[in-house]
Amino acid sequence: MLDALGRPARILLLGGTSEIGLAIVAAMGVPPDTEILLAGRDEQRLAAAGKDLPGRVRTLPFDATALNSHPAVIEAAFSHGDVDLVISAAGVLIPQPVLDRDPAQAGLLVETNFTGHVTTLLAASDRMRAQGHGIIVILSSVAAVRPRKANFVYGATKAGLDAFGRGLADALHGSGVRVVLVRPGFVTGRMTAGMPAAPLSTTPDAVGAAVAKALADGGTTIWVPPALGVLATALRLIPRPLWRQLRR
Repeated sequence: MLDALGRPARILLLGGTSEIGLAIVAAMGVPPDTEILLAGRDEQRLAAAGKDLPGRVRTLPFDATALNSHPAVIEAAFSHGDVDLVISAAGVLIPQPVLDRDPAQAGLLVETNFTGHVTTLLAASDRMRAQGHGIIVILSSVAAVRPRKANFVYGATKAGLDAFGRGLADALHGSGVRVVLVRPGFVTGRMTAGMPAAPLSTTPDAVGAAVAKALADGGTTIWVPPALGVLATALRLIPRPLWRQLRR
């Protein structure tokens, strides 16, 4: 359950080495007795990430593409009590030219960035609905607004995830469970290393701080930086022939 200040007592981070996911947990300022469950594939990287976090860290094996294993992952996470906050942060970014040459890589990207979120969050939301409270954070992207030819498979996964998050929020309305949809712009970090920064770029720490504030304030949709919300409206209005001319 939440503590006296409304902070989560148990947190599940799906994609336990995600820079943004870890930044969200770090920005929340949780007390030392908070239990933080880091779910991911690489035990050593999970353990290393946990050393920099407050609270009591425990790791869980989790592969976003192993869909049949996801109910057991969620069962393990909830087996010791309520989970107050689930952060769904698993994701990969594979260049579009690689996907064009190797469709199997495109399938991997879709399973990681979309399908795996659906299977884990449906299971988690069922448990949270039963416990009567909780918050689910979903990392979408400005790329969900309108996929571009430079990374249209990645954009399609984010568009699907964004739609799923909005639908899940509606399905959970009145249950005591809140969905927070996060739409950052280009995030400079490990995943985008070597790529030129786009306008209105941000950082994992900035996203973490914005999400932590929204969790405290009751927010449900977050653009990081906020100006992206205005830009998103403009992006939808660009005529398609002009949209096709964008190089990135």
